[in-house]
Amino acid sequence: MDEWRGSVRRRGLARTPATLYVAVMEPLRIDIWSDIACPWCYVGKRRLEAALEASPVGNAYRVHWHAFELDPSAPRQVGGGTQAERLARKYGTSVAQAQARMDHLAQLAKAEGLSFDFDRLRPGNTFDAHRVLRLAAAKGLEDAVEERFFRGYLCEGEAIGEQSVLVRLAAEAGLDADEVQATLASDAYAAEVRADERDAARLGVTGVPFFVIAGRYAVAGAQPSALLAQALERAHAELAPERFPGLDGVACGPEGCEVPAGAQGSGDA
Repeated sequence: MDEWRGSVRRRGLARTPATLYVAVMEPLRIDIWSDIACPWCYVGKRRLEAALEASPVGNAYRVHWHAFELDPSAPRQVGGGTQAERLARKYGTSVAQAQARMDHLAQLAKAEGLSFDFDRLRPGNTFDAHRVLRLAAAKGLEDAVEERFFRGYLCEGEAIGEQSVLVRLAAEAGLDADEVQATLASDAYAAEVRADERDAARLGVTGVPFFVIAGRYAVAGAQPSALLAQALERAHAELAPERFPGLDGVACGPEGCEVPAGAQGSGDA
């Protein structure tokens, strides 16, 4: 708690019991840097969801997605053969080796309930997708749009770099199609996306997914749900309300209400 108390002092808050309690009862913040083009990011999303279900955090958390482009120079739609052929060229391996890697990843994704279809994959530049995700965050629909983009790209063969596709998928997730179209026709949220990428560089993020829990614990990669759950539990425990000796008063519990010594009347309320 000493580290947390230091952060409270830096924020200029008086360290009264009430202030401490209010501060630590804020939702647990989870920041995630990811890219729609990254299959491990979708796997990591599922593993985080499983970890949250198994952790003591309950519903007291808030996820913030941040932009990371695996290939900022990519055109709107990448051609050049099958995905296995593209990966073979990128990593200097044989097509058979690239296909084996893809098959292995598809099997791991299947264990998380995801049905990747790399044969239908239509990769492209994801900068516009990240801009739409920032619009979604402003509307409280960030997770829904993130999920729809992941599923559309990795499971359904949607061309994630095409603006018309982004408009349709975002509308299916609850955004207004006209507003998405207007956003894409402008430079809206471009600065926010670039700011996310600068933050990633400052943090030393070189691959995604990259999780930061409670502003202090970093987890790199799509780690198993059990490991993510441990990180969540540790952060939750460290940010739990601190008990102050000598400041406990009478209280009510499942068995009724306490009565101070010498008080009159029943202990039940």
